[in-house]
Amino acid sequence: MASGLNSKVLAPIGTAGGLFAFGLDVGRQLFRRPFQFREFLTQAWFIASVTIIPTALVAIPFGAVISLQIGSLIQQFGAQSFTGSASVLAVVRNAGPIATALLISGAAGSAIAADLGARKIREELDAMMVLGIDPIQRLVVPRVLACMLIAVFLNGLVSVVGVAGGYVFNVILQGGTPGAYLASFTALAQLADVWQGMIKALIFGLIAAIVACYMGMNAGGGPKGVGDAVNQSVVITFMLLFVVNFSMSAIYFQLVPPKTG
Repeated sequence: MASGLNSKVLAPIGTAGGLFAFGLDVGRQLFRRPFQFREFLTQAWFIASVTIIPTALVAIPFGAVISLQIGSLIQQFGAQSFTGSASVLAVVRNAGPIATALLISGAAGSAIAADLGARKIREELDAMMVLGIDPIQRLVVPRVLACMLIAVFLNGLVSVVGVAGGYVFNVILQGGTPGAYLASFTALAQLADVWQGMIKALIFGLIAAIVACYMGMNAGGGPKGVGDAVNQSVVITFMLLFVVNFSMSAIYFQLVPPKTG
């Protein structure tokens, strides 16, 4: 019984170590030729098709809630002229990349984990290795790069839709003026904020894809094991995303001083 308890306690450590080693293997295979360009295009199109509409729909309430909360808070300090810039910063810096990553993980990541898990229990991955085909180079690398590419594009979509939604809700519901909202963009926002959001989305897409591929390729126990792998991939990705987002935000604020208006 003690050994079973120890195995349960050490299981997360083993998963973390295996995930890190898997990430290193993927990084090494990124530069291996031939590159599976057709598989990359297929996966990119699939990921975009399952995430673009939910991303657009989620971006509207994201922008609206942020605009309403920030607008009401700023009104208490009598600084309504900065509502636009504050809303844009919140969407571009954090809300956009996080919303993108959650949708990439929940929609695309779960599909990737289910696909690779089904291949695992059907022993297709073992058959590929017997034939001298590396599953990581053939299946994982195109999916990782596709997730990274689509995450960057979806982040741009979330930023645009979120800012537009915040503009509408601020002007209509809070009585703000369109000119003040638009003119305040340059008061606090800067180009480095956009680059930070893009880099965050790129890294978040990388993490979501690696976790999904790792859990799918290590699924076991039949269909139930595949379902468990999908659930675990989503949960692990969410936990990693918030830790990485906090770390990247802290580093960014140390490297890039904020504008003072």
